[in-house]
Amino acid sequence: MENVSFAMAFVAGLLSFLSPCILPLIPAYLSFLTGSAASALTTQEAKTNLMPKAIGFVLGFSLIFIIMGASASKLGQLFTEYKPVLTKVGGLVIILLGIHLTGLLKIKFLYREKRLISFSEKNRGLGSVFIGMAFATGWTPCIGPILAAILIYAGSMETVSSGVLLLSFYSLGLALPFLLTALAIHKFSLYFRRFAKYLNHVAIGSGLLLILTGILIFTDKLTILASF
Repeated sequence: MENVSFAMAFVAGLLSFLSPCILPLIPAYLSFLTGSAASALTTQEAKTNLMPKAIGFVLGFSLIFIIMGASASKLGQLFTEYKPVLTKVGGLVIILLGIHLTGLLKIKFLYREKRLISFSEKNRGLGSVFIGMAFATGWTPCIGPILAAILIYAGSMETVSSGVLLLSFYSLGLALPFLLTALAIHKFSLYFRRFAKYLNHVAIGSGLLLILTGILIFTDKLTILASF
């Protein structure tokens, strides 16, 4: 059961990276971290200059996500006696978030963007770890629905350590493609142009996956995925 949950969390991280308002801005983040046009970096420059900062960035947002997972699990334990009801409510919320991602229902506040720091020269020296933490804390237009679904599920887990692991796998799914992009940033623009036309399909697919997950959680049938 938990192995299935962790695999789903990893896939959710990948989908967050591919979301329409994250993937197109990856070069902007990398440029902000390095202080130069990311696409102009050579492979060697990416390894020596960009990669350490990219690693710091992913450590920063991973730390925040893992803390969120631990908090959600701990909070869920405080309401153990209400777990059946909370599971039903959580499933319904995840279904609603999935419908939002498909575009069938627009939830306006999920489109609001709040950046704790701005892309400016004066903030570049804040450190890549801090920038990653700010990213995780304040930027939620696209990752919000997926992350919320993962946190809701973390709240239903039996132990805090399970919640921590769940968000660790989510962070890993988001971090790996980010690091690979940083390593091959000089090729990113070429591949992104080819992939850009599919971004809306990714959002719809993410929404359908959340709807399915919400239904399985609501009906307490999530374990059936373990048979595949």
